[in-house]
Amino acid sequence: MLRIINKLLKCKAVHKAQKRLQGSQTNVFINGKSITVPSYFTVLQALRHERVTIPSFCYHERLSIAGNCRMCLVQIEGMWKPQIACALPVSKGMKIRTNSEMTLKAQEAVLEFILADHPLDCPICDQGGECDLQDLSMRFGNDRTRFTDIHFQGKRASESKNLGPLIRTEMTRCIHCTRCIRFASQVSGMDVLGSTGRGGEMLVGTYIEKFFLSELSGNIIDLCPVGALTNKPYMFKARPWELGRTDSIDCTDATGTNIVLNFRFNRLLRILPRENDEINQEWLSDKGRWAFDALEVQRLVTPMSRFEDRLCPIEWHVALERAAKLIRCTCPPRLMAIAGPYCNAETLVAAKDLFNAVGCDNTYVERGMSYSDTGIDIRAAYSLNVNMRDVETADKILLIGTNPRFEAPILNARIRKAYTHNECDIYAIGPNCQYNYHVEYIKDSASAVKYLKGAKRPLIFVGVDQLQTPSAVGIMSEAYKIASSLGEIDKNWTVVNVVTREASFAAALEAGWKPGGLDAVRRATPQVILSLGADDIFCKWEPPEECTVIYVGFQGDKGAEVATLILPGSAYTEVGGTYLNMECRSQYAYPAITPPGKASSDWKIIRAIAEYAKVCLFYSDTDSICLRMSQISPNLVHLGKYQEKLFSENIPKMMKKDTSAAKGQMNIQMKNLRDYYCSDTLSCNSPTMVKARKAVETLEGSAYAAI
Repeated sequence: MLRIINKLLKCKAVHKAQKRLQGSQTNVFINGKSITVPSYFTVLQALRHERVTIPSFCYHERLSIAGNCRMCLVQIEGMWKPQIACALPVSKGMKIRTNSEMTLKAQEAVLEFILADHPLDCPICDQGGECDLQDLSMRFGNDRTRFTDIHFQGKRASESKNLGPLIRTEMTRCIHCTRCIRFASQVSGMDVLGSTGRGGEMLVGTYIEKFFLSELSGNIIDLCPVGALTNKPYMFKARPWELGRTDSIDCTDATGTNIVLNFRFNRLLRILPRENDEINQEWLSDKGRWAFDALEVQRLVTPMSRFEDRLCPIEWHVALERAAKLIRCTCPPRLMAIAGPYCNAETLVAAKDLFNAVGCDNTYVERGMSYSDTGIDIRAAYSLNVNMRDVETADKILLIGTNPRFEAPILNARIRKAYTHNECDIYAIGPNCQYNYHVEYIKDSASAVKYLKGAKRPLIFVGVDQLQTPSAVGIMSEAYKIASSLGEIDKNWTVVNVVTREASFAAALEAGWKPGGLDAVRRATPQVILSLGADDIFCKWEPPEECTVIYVGFQGDKGAEVATLILPGSAYTEVGGTYLNMECRSQYAYPAITPPGKASSDWKIIRAIAEYAKVCLFYSDTDSICLRMSQISPNLVHLGKYQEKLFSENIPKMMKKDTSAAKGQMNIQMKNLRDYYCSDTLSCNSPTMVKARKAVETLEGSAYAAI
């Protein structure tokens, strides 16, 4: 424990020193060329800044410096032996040689030592083709070894560890770079991995063999430079050069994580993170990485209509004609559309235009927001009001009824970074949760004001679940009272933020949809419901016999079970679409594969229904619907740009009157999730996520659950 604390203190000290030296520059020489770099750079950072190739295994720019692989040895003139570039700070007039005989021989010798114990597993290793050891051996290594049978007793062998159903280990391949250990302790906040022994006897693994229970655990696979840690569900499925690659957006939560879809033969095989410093850096949640196998389970592949108690396949033109007749012949007040969590902006705009054209304004998202009737017209009322990158600079954070670790793992990684690097104090109002940083629990808003007083960049995160409870008005009123009583803070800093959970929520409200679908159907049962992938609402509300449900979606779950008419749609991996994340940042997800069977794009299905209903929608392709989206909200088509939130100070004026008896008290109604893996319809249908959940249950029943 003391060692961990010392490491954290060291990280903070280095971070502070870098801040102090942020503006100063120093002059160094690289292979005789004079350059100017920031004075807090290490030699390795200076070399990479000038695009000079330097090999390394243990160094990673988002982790602390370890300096234990020795692969980045370089010659520094005036020093009698090679120095490790990743841990040596630059100094004025330093002369660095990367092409000298001393440097090349040192790097070659280090590779020879690493390969002396490395098994010849390349033909059967999943890392083959994207292995750093392969690449650097070709570039910097020798073609033969000096370790012969006469002098060598044999390669080292290590026992593999069981880290659960997600990560496969082959520890004989481990080169002791300790990237996985540093990620587990510094980023995910779980001190599960560690090392024992030293030198040739060093072993990396868990002290007690158990499941690596972290919502970001899959990132150690990407960090591992060799094949010691690989993707267990992807094992032996394909080689990297056989895979197609498409840039997309993760839709399992609202953070808008940038991802890469790898596919072959029109089948999605794996998902990898894509670097974006503004949003996810280079991390990806486990649900975003592995839940995609649910897209092959219970897929809707053909239009179906209910006859008596059975769903029977029908042709597209028959299905579209029936859907159009139901919408056209129903009284507009008895019509309703409900959007699910995976709708893209194109589908939301098309459905909204269709319903407006027939005189109906009953378009809702599943999630409610009961604290204001008019506040949804202001973007700041339902979004993150600071850039996700700026969360790291907060000095005090208050969490109200939210656990970002399970609700938004990528945002939680930013909060943890503020805690470890910026000495941010974190407080929480609500039940005890499994946070991966120290949290001080407080009872009421008066205590919150006392704790947050004096902060220059405070943040209050309110869980979106709290906005649909009867206490929503009181919670948001108290949150804004706390924010207004903090005194002087940075001018362009907004304190109160809403942590949303669905990928479609922000885009739906931006396009004019209303929150509170469940309350709406309970108030007045509609005659016809158009469900755009909405399943959760039908778990809480059973439509009566006289209610007809038209289901447009890709999975045969609860929404399809109660549907009268099913129109098979496409998943986010199969059709291009625009999504707004919790910052209201617009991003485009490109398709990787084609929809199965007769399934089609959701917005094109809506467009076809409009044609059969004799409703004119003035768009028929991607370009024309993008033009329509820009007319509704320019933010929908300004891809990748963070939009500043305006008029946030007017939100308290638009709230309903707080009629609760307990002033200053926040009645937090929050479910304590047992685990992260099966918490929505998609993940519950994922075989991989179900295996992970069973592993969690096994861990909870073991004697080592609390260790």
